[in-house]
Amino acid sequence: MLTVDFDRFPVGAGDLVLDMGCGAGRHAFALARRGADVIALDMDAEELAGVAEMLGAMSHEGEIPSGSMTSAVRGNAYTLPFPDDTFDRIVAAEVLEHLPEDTLAMAELARVLKPGGMIAVSVPRWLPEKVCWALSDEYHEVEGGHVRIYKGSQLSERLTGSGLVPLGEHHAHSLHAPYWWLKCAVGVDNSNNRIVDAYHRVLVWDMMKAPRLTRVTERVLNPLIGKSLVVYLKKPVRDHASV
Repeated sequence: MLTVDFDRFPVGAGDLVLDMGCGAGRHAFALARRGADVIALDMDAEELAGVAEMLGAMSHEGEIPSGSMTSAVRGNAYTLPFPDDTFDRIVAAEVLEHLPEDTLAMAELARVLKPGGMIAVSVPRWLPEKVCWALSDEYHEVEGGHVRIYKGSQLSERLTGSGLVPLGEHHAHSLHAPYWWLKCAVGVDNSNNRIVDAYHRVLVWDMMKAPRLTRVTERVLNPLIGKSLVVYLKKPVRDHASV
């Protein structure tokens, strides 16, 4: 389930891309398949090992174009282990809402992005997330859980404060919002609820088959209840004449 729209965020061979807070690696895998050189970064050593193993298997099976390089790196979002102006593209999907010092992480992302490079950032959207918090404390009051709910204007203000320039935004995953509302209503750890289980099976089917009906339905509903807000920004090219 990809959150980033690669029509809005072009990536290809020769691009060096950071997937910051890669989690299970969904975007890292998609980036590698597009021929980019990918560094997947996360603090979770166990999850990162799984990402490294999968990237290796993809390379072995020929799913990654020849010549593309991939690596998995354990690192901290507050002190990224890379020089200034390193990456052509950066993805930070569903990460910032977990970080108490989000502006520090944003400054680091801006630092390691090349001038003229693009970054895609996604966070849970305000309204769907607000419903989840209202229905369940378990949803967010867990170790490593969500520490804030972003309003779109707040996220934009903080990212532009780090020196990035907005390019556009959209909402994604509207079909997932009701699923999480149901989970929160019955208990996020309740694995025996038939309605939640049935909805989950529909989502898995949708992700595997991508039928036209659900794709059209999601596109129609995304502006209303899309669970994720996705923003795209660019790092300005320095004007050497004014330096």
